[in-house]
Amino acid sequence: MIDLHLIGIGTGNPDHLTAQAVRAMNSADLILLPRKGSAKSDLVDLRRTICAAVLTRAVRVVEFDLPVRDARGDYLGAVQDWHDAITQAWAGQIARHLPDGGRLALLVWGDPSLYDSSLRIADRLAERGLAIRVSVVPGITSLQALTAAHAIPLNRLGAPVVITTGRRLRDDGWPADGDSVAVMLDQGCAFDALDPAGIHIWWGAYLGMEHQLLIEGPLAVVRDRIAGLRAQERARHGWIMDIYLMRRGA
Repeated sequence: MIDLHLIGIGTGNPDHLTAQAVRAMNSADLILLPRKGSAKSDLVDLRRTICAAVLTRAVRVVEFDLPVRDARGDYLGAVQDWHDAITQAWAGQIARHLPDGGRLALLVWGDPSLYDSSLRIADRLAERGLAIRVSVVPGITSLQALTAAHAIPLNRLGAPVVITTGRRLRDDGWPADGDSVAVMLDQGCAFDALDPAGIHIWWGAYLGMEHQLLIEGPLAVVRDRIAGLRAQERARHGWIMDIYLMRRGA
């Protein structure tokens, strides 16, 4: 039996870890750290830093190369193929390092339940016949970090919030039932597809990290500034994680 702990680690700041997360990491027999290529080497560095900061006993920490998603062709088909490849990578590491079972921990950015596929991949392991028991340790999400950094509530009083992706915003426009719209996984300023009139935006990148960036204001006024800063910082670091909240008539 593999006891798989999916541990939300927030946005890379060790201070974002809960006491439950620290206990789960220290109770593990193995912690797997995915590498996403040299362009994102500081992401695995952050995971290493977290391990060094909170581990108080000798826990085996193993790094492995995470498969890369094919960005061409059908999006959902490519994601399914990518998840299959990740499942195979996880299964290979488990067979190699925990052949007799044990406690495995995976450190998940933000929270494993919000726009993350670790739970779906764990289901695929079970479908392959692996005896696996999954538990989730919730973490601070980038959405929480964004609203905290800007010191704003997520919603207006009695009003709904729609959480969507940059791809859906670009393809479908402003959600019909959205008073406030939070946008995640944006590959590149999907807000440019909107008429900016009357829209206020709160944007953040590298939330919780030393190089955190924040911009807020009327979308018509700040969108070019966001786009320019986003391109500059992505070129500097080789990657960027950003998220934003928009409201009409704010």
